[in-house]
Amino acid sequence: MIDHSLLQPQMTRDEIEEGCSIAEAYHTASVCVRGYDVEYCAKRLQGTDVMVSAVTGFPHGNCTIDDKVYESEKAIANGANEIDMVMAIGMVRSGEYDYESREVEAVLNVCRKHNAALKVIFENAYLSSTQIVACCRICDALNVDFVKTSTGYAPSGAKLEDVRLMRASVKPTIQIKAAGGIRTLDEFLEFFNAGVTRQGTRSTEAIVKEAVRRGM
Repeated sequence: MIDHSLLQPQMTRDEIEEGCSIAEAYHTASVCVRGYDVEYCAKRLQGTDVMVSAVTGFPHGNCTIDDKVYESEKAIANGANEIDMVMAIGMVRSGEYDYESREVEAVLNVCRKHNAALKVIFENAYLSSTQIVACCRICDALNVDFVKTSTGYAPSGAKLEDVRLMRASVKPTIQIKAAGGIRTLDEFLEFFNAGVTRQGTRSTEAIVKEAVRRGM
Protein backbone atom coordinates (compact mmCIF):
# COMPACT_ATOMS: atom_id res chain seq x y z
CA MET A 1 0.00 0.00 0.00
CA ILE A 2 3.05 2.30 -0.02
CA ASP A 3 4.73 4.17 -2.85
CA HIS A 4 8.14 4.87 -1.34
CA SER A 5 8.80 8.48 -2.29
CA LEU A 6 12.21 9.42 -3.76
CA LEU A 7 11.33 12.80 -5.23
CA GLN A 8 13.32 15.43 -3.36
CA PRO A 9 15.28 17.38 -5.99
CA GLN A 10 18.59 17.21 -4.11
CA MET A 11 18.64 13.42 -3.68
CA THR A 12 21.83 11.76 -4.86
CA ARG A 13 22.13 8.46 -6.69
CA ASP A 14 23.35 6.88 -3.44
CA GLU A 15 20.16 8.04 -1.73
CA ILE A 16 18.09 6.65 -4.59
CA GLU A 17 19.89 3.32 -4.18
CA GLU A 18 19.19 3.37 -0.45
CA GLY A 19 15.53 4.07 -1.17
CA CYS A 20 15.33 1.15 -3.58
CA SER A 21 16.83 -1.10 -0.90
CA ILE A 22 14.19 0.04 1.60
CA ALA A 23 11.41 -0.53 -0.93
CA GLU A 24 12.71 -4.00 -1.72
CA ALA A 25 13.14 -4.94 1.93
CA TYR A 26 9.61 -3.90 2.87
CA HIS A 27 7.91 -4.96 -0.38
CA THR A 28 6.37 -1.58 -1.13
CA ALA A 29 4.04 -1.27 -4.10
CA SER A 30 6.50 1.02 -5.86
CA VAL A 31 9.22 3.59 -5.66
CA CYS A 32 7.97 6.96 -6.87
CA VAL A 33 10.83 8.67 -8.67
CA ARG A 34 12.02 11.56 -10.81
CA GLY A 35 12.16 11.11 -14.56
CA TYR A 36 15.91 10.66 -14.79
CA ASP A 37 15.84 7.97 -12.10
CA VAL A 38 13.29 5.74 -13.83
CA GLU A 39 15.70 3.68 -15.91
CA TYR A 40 18.12 3.21 -13.01
CA CYS A 41 15.36 2.13 -10.61
CA ALA A 42 13.72 -0.18 -13.16
CA LYS A 43 17.02 -2.03 -13.63
CA ARG A 44 17.82 -1.99 -9.91
CA LEU A 45 14.42 -3.45 -8.97
CA GLN A 46 14.14 -5.94 -11.82
CA GLY A 47 13.17 -9.34 -10.42
CA THR A 48 11.62 -7.85 -7.26
CA ASP A 49 7.93 -7.21 -6.54
CA VAL A 50 8.47 -3.42 -6.43
CA MET A 51 7.13 -1.36 -9.34
CA VAL A 52 8.43 1.99 -10.56
CA SER A 53 6.12 5.01 -10.49
CA ALA A 54 7.27 8.06 -12.45
CA VAL A 55 6.07 11.63 -11.94
CA THR A 56 5.14 13.84 -14.89
CA GLY A 57 4.43 17.56 -14.85
CA PHE A 58 5.95 17.49 -11.38
CA PRO A 59 5.59 19.24 -9.02
CA HIS A 60 3.40 22.09 -10.28
CA GLY A 61 1.71 20.72 -13.40
CA ASN A 62 2.79 23.75 -15.40
CA CYS A 63 3.94 22.11 -18.64
CA THR A 64 1.73 21.61 -21.69
CA ILE A 65 -0.37 18.57 -22.53
CA ASP A 66 2.15 17.55 -25.18
CA ASP A 67 4.95 17.80 -22.60
CA LYS A 68 3.09 15.54 -20.17
CA VAL A 69 2.36 13.04 -22.92
CA TYR A 70 6.04 12.99 -23.94
CA GLU A 71 7.23 12.66 -20.33
CA SER A 72 4.84 9.77 -19.76
CA GLU A 73 5.85 7.99 -22.97
CA LYS A 74 9.55 8.27 -22.11
CA ALA A 75 9.07 7.17 -18.52
CA ILE A 76 7.15 4.07 -19.55
CA ALA A 77 9.72 3.28 -22.24
CA ASN A 78 12.41 3.51 -19.55
CA GLY A 79 10.63 1.04 -17.29
CA ALA A 80 7.89 2.88 -15.36
CA ASN A 81 4.82 0.80 -14.49
CA GLU A 82 2.77 3.74 -13.21
CA ILE A 83 2.51 7.47 -13.94
CA ASP A 84 1.74 10.10 -11.29
CA MET A 85 0.68 13.17 -13.28
CA VAL A 86 0.07 16.62 -11.79
CA MET A 87 -2.98 18.39 -13.16
CA ALA A 88 -2.61 21.94 -14.47
CA ILE A 89 -3.48 23.60 -11.18
CA GLY A 90 -3.96 27.08 -12.63
CA MET A 91 -6.34 25.74 -15.28
CA VAL A 92 -8.38 23.93 -12.64
CA ARG A 93 -8.59 27.10 -10.55
CA SER A 94 -9.62 29.01 -13.69
CA GLY A 95 -12.51 26.64 -14.30
CA GLU A 96 -10.96 25.38 -17.55
CA TYR A 97 -12.31 21.89 -17.04
CA ASP A 98 -12.53 21.04 -20.74
CA TYR A 99 -8.78 21.63 -21.00
CA GLU A 100 -8.16 19.50 -17.94
CA SER A 101 -10.31 16.69 -19.30
CA ARG A 102 -8.30 16.72 -22.54
CA GLU A 103 -5.05 16.67 -20.56
CA VAL A 104 -6.00 13.71 -18.38
CA GLU A 105 -7.40 11.82 -21.36
CA ALA A 106 -4.21 12.36 -23.38
CA VAL A 107 -1.96 10.96 -20.65
CA LEU A 108 -4.43 8.19 -19.87
CA ASN A 109 -4.32 7.10 -23.53
CA VAL A 110 -0.53 6.73 -23.25
CA CYS A 111 -0.89 4.69 -20.08
CA ARG A 112 -3.60 2.46 -21.53
CA LYS A 113 -1.53 1.84 -24.67
CA HIS A 114 1.34 0.53 -22.55
CA ASN A 115 -0.69 -1.12 -19.76
CA ALA A 116 0.52 1.37 -17.16
CA ALA A 117 -1.58 2.76 -14.31
CA LEU A 118 -2.37 6.49 -14.10
CA LYS A 119 -2.57 8.41 -10.84
CA VAL A 120 -3.89 11.96 -11.26
CA ILE A 121 -2.59 14.47 -8.70
CA PHE A 122 -4.98 17.30 -7.84
CA GLU A 123 -2.80 19.30 -5.38
CA ASN A 124 -5.71 19.92 -3.03
CA ALA A 125 -3.87 22.57 -1.01
CA TYR A 126 -4.69 25.07 -3.75
CA LEU A 127 -8.25 23.90 -4.50
CA SER A 128 -11.69 24.50 -3.07
CA SER A 129 -14.03 21.62 -2.29
CA THR A 130 -15.98 22.46 -5.45
CA GLN A 131 -12.80 22.28 -7.53
CA ILE A 132 -11.79 18.96 -5.94
CA VAL A 133 -15.18 17.51 -6.85
CA ALA A 134 -14.83 18.84 -10.41
CA CYS A 135 -11.45 17.09 -10.74
CA CYS A 136 -13.00 13.90 -9.40
CA ARG A 137 -15.78 14.08 -11.99
CA ILE A 138 -13.25 14.45 -14.81
CA CYS A 139 -11.30 11.43 -13.56
CA ASP A 140 -14.45 9.44 -12.89
CA ALA A 141 -15.73 9.99 -16.43
CA LEU A 142 -12.38 8.87 -17.88
CA ASN A 143 -11.97 5.88 -15.53
CA VAL A 144 -8.44 6.68 -14.36
CA ASP A 145 -6.81 4.24 -11.95
CA PHE A 146 -6.16 6.58 -9.02
CA VAL A 147 -6.95 10.10 -7.90
CA LYS A 148 -4.24 11.53 -5.65
CA THR A 149 -4.34 14.29 -3.06
CA SER A 150 -1.00 16.02 -3.32
CA THR A 151 2.59 16.13 -4.49
CA GLY A 152 4.07 16.78 -1.06
CA TYR A 153 5.49 20.07 -2.38
CA ALA A 154 2.56 22.40 -1.64
CA PRO A 155 1.79 24.31 1.58
CA SER A 156 -0.07 21.25 2.89
CA GLY A 157 -0.36 17.60 1.98
CA ALA A 158 -3.01 14.93 2.44
CA LYS A 159 -6.02 15.78 4.61
CA LEU A 160 -8.68 13.37 5.80
CA GLU A 161 -11.55 15.65 4.83
CA ASP A 162 -10.23 15.86 1.27
CA VAL A 163 -9.82 12.09 1.06
CA ARG A 164 -13.39 11.55 2.25
CA LEU A 165 -14.65 14.04 -0.33
CA MET A 166 -12.67 12.32 -3.09
CA ARG A 167 -13.88 8.87 -2.03
CA ALA A 168 -17.48 10.10 -2.20
CA SER A 169 -16.94 11.73 -5.61
CA VAL A 170 -15.48 8.88 -7.68
CA LYS A 171 -16.76 5.39 -8.39
CA PRO A 172 -15.54 2.54 -6.15
CA THR A 173 -13.29 1.14 -8.88
CA ILE A 174 -11.13 4.29 -8.82
CA GLN A 175 -8.57 4.12 -6.04
CA ILE A 176 -7.36 6.95 -3.81
CA LYS A 177 -3.71 7.78 -3.19
CA ALA A 178 -2.79 10.09 -0.32
CA ALA A 179 0.60 11.81 -0.20
CA GLY A 180 2.28 14.61 1.66
CA GLY A 181 3.01 14.63 5.38
CA ILE A 182 2.25 10.97 6.12
CA ARG A 183 4.98 10.03 8.59
CA THR A 184 3.51 7.77 11.28
CA LEU A 185 1.59 4.51 11.43
CA ASP A 186 -1.36 6.23 13.09
CA GLU A 187 -1.59 8.72 10.23
CA PHE A 188 -1.26 5.88 7.72
CA LEU A 189 -4.12 3.97 9.38
CA GLU A 190 -6.36 7.02 9.48
CA PHE A 191 -6.04 7.43 5.72
CA PHE A 192 -6.46 3.70 5.14
CA ASN A 193 -9.67 3.69 7.16
CA ALA A 194 -10.92 6.65 5.11
CA GLY A 195 -10.63 4.59 1.92
CA VAL A 196 -7.06 5.19 0.77
CA THR A 197 -5.43 2.18 -0.91
CA ARG A 198 -2.02 3.68 -1.74
CA GLN A 199 0.06 6.17 0.24
CA GLY A 200 3.13 8.10 -0.76
CA THR A 201 5.69 8.55 2.00
CA ARG A 202 9.42 8.68 2.73
CA SER A 203 8.73 7.21 6.19
CA THR A 204 8.20 3.63 4.99
CA GLU A 205 10.70 2.04 7.34
CA ALA A 206 9.37 3.79 10.46
CA ILE A 207 5.74 3.00 9.58
CA VAL A 208 6.37 -0.69 8.91
CA LYS A 209 8.60 -1.15 11.95
CA GLU A 210 5.92 0.39 14.17
CA ALA A 211 3.30 -1.92 12.66
CA VAL A 212 5.53 -4.92 13.43
CA ARG A 213 6.13 -3.65 16.97
CA ARG A 214 2.38 -3.52 17.51
CA GLY A 215 1.96 -7.02 16.09
CA MET A 216 -0.11 -5.91 13.14
